[in-house]
Amino acid sequence: MRIYIHTDLEGISGVDSIEMMDKTDPSHEYAIKRLMADVNAAIDGAFDGGATHVTVLDSHAGGGNFDLSLLDPRAECDTKENKKWWGKLDSTYNGTFFIGAHAMAGTINGFLDHTQSSRTWFNYWVNGRRMGELAQWAIVAGHFGVPMLMVSGDEAACVEAREFLDSIECAVVKRGVGRNRAELVDLDKSLARIRDAAKKGVALIGKATPFVPILPMEIRLELYRSDFCDKIAKKSGVERLDARTVRKIANTALELFI
Repeated sequence: MRIYIHTDLEGISGVDSIEMMDKTDPSHEYAIKRLMADVNAAIDGAFDGGATHVTVLDSHAGGGNFDLSLLDPRAECDTKENKKWWGKLDSTYNGTFFIGAHAMAGTINGFLDHTQSSRTWFNYWVNGRRMGELAQWAIVAGHFGVPMLMVSGDEAACVEAREFLDSIECAVVKRGVGRNRAELVDLDKSLARIRDAAKKGVALIGKATPFVPILPMEIRLELYRSDFCDKIAKKSGVERLDARTVRKIANTALELFI
């Protein structure tokens, strides 16, 4: 059984302030150590659950976050040699995990809630349903027939995952207090939760179904300001609906972005 692990940084255990996202802040190094601890807990749980191969993808801000010296040597690190943002994920995998997830933009008490860009993106819909990065990853995985089996992150992210996916194991590692601060779960307990959810997630293989939207799908994006919309609206196949909103029709689930 093959598992593909997608990662982000906002939903990692021990990360409780917006300053920790800043690579120039002294606290960022600690956030990276916690990222590796969470990823390794998920890898360990996956193998405990019967996985025979685990691949991990460094996804926060396009990558460059992993400390590979701390990565469990049993796992393969996807270097995205194919230059695709989803890396080498394909139909040979039996399931995917999302480690360090955050809630979509506009989620109350969602720690560092956003969808793609906290500076420019305001709302994002697929086929009329507002969603964020959790559902986006599930859609991409679904394109390859791969179900999302497990999520770790803040409480709001885990609630969101359950709203979109019928069978999912979740590990809550903190709770947002407003947007930029969080109350943390004990770090050892967080790792135990991740390990347990990962093990149980593998057991969902054959039960969980891939998240597949109706195709062709309508993608609608509302930006924060009209000037953010100007350049996007000039792209081929994009229709401008108003000062801040554009739409396009996508023929495959891999065309998620406008």
